[in-house]
Amino acid sequence: MTRPVAVGIDGSPESFAAADWAAREAVLRGLPLRIVHAWLWQPLDVPIVQEKEQQAHSANAVLRETESRVCARHPDLAVTTEVVPDTPVSALLAEAERSEMLALGSRGHGALLGFLLGSSGQQVIANATCPVVSVRARDGQTHEPEGGEVVVGQQGGAEDSDAVLEFAFEAAAARGAAVRAVRVRSLPPLFAYSPGSMLLAVEAAGLEPFESKALEQALAPWQKRFPDVPVNAHVEIGSPGQVLLSAASQARLLVVGRRVRRSPVGTRIGSVAHAALHHAACPVAVVPHT
Repeated sequence: MTRPVAVGIDGSPESFAAADWAAREAVLRGLPLRIVHAWLWQPLDVPIVQEKEQQAHSANAVLRETESRVCARHPDLAVTTEVVPDTPVSALLAEAERSEMLALGSRGHGALLGFLLGSSGQQVIANATCPVVSVRARDGQTHEPEGGEVVVGQQGGAEDSDAVLEFAFEAAAARGAAVRAVRVRSLPPLFAYSPGSMLLAVEAAGLEPFESKALEQALAPWQKRFPDVPVNAHVEIGSPGQVLLSAASQARLLVVGRRVRRSPVGTRIGSVAHAALHHAACPVAVVPHT
């Protein structure tokens, strides 16, 4: 069974932008699109409480509006829709289980919006089994410049980054774009400034050939699988989040990894993914990997 590109909507301009992005992605990859709106009836804390039927009508109206918008732009795209009777986080995580990827809307340099207020967005991104794409919206439009690269952060050994690189190369191939693969060697933190930390910085710079070789080895199988995708390999010493954000300033898509593991304080998305989600102008794909 073909797995769809899924998108969660809530009626906000940001979720409409995410639906537009997801529809284009589905067309590029030859996949169906699934639009979901999570809704559970609850009495509203207002002077005149809406009846359940009115709330249900509103939820279905949001779904119909999104479907009409998408189908008008992509008449040949296979689209399914559903109002899911569940809480947003549970509903979206269930969609992730059966989807190729999940798209969500976001705004500005801050938290995800609407049904992803507070920590809910992080819960979805941190626990989803498929890649989650956060789509930045400006005036209801996504920022994915034509001609831009697909930028991907590569860490660890070749096997550690297979899922992340696969997603990046597939996205680039679908767009006819180049991949810019970025590997960063971190410097000692500023607060640890000392003769010893400076020595570590010098040693880190001397390890750049080693880092370049590691990146080359990680990219090799994907360059062989996608020979028509141009690749720019970039190794730099510095802060991984800052280097990636700089490399992705004109990117069509930024792809970062999220290690699937539990920490003592709960599931986390990692500092690099956190920086990308909050500050990248382009859509950001967070890809789970072991």
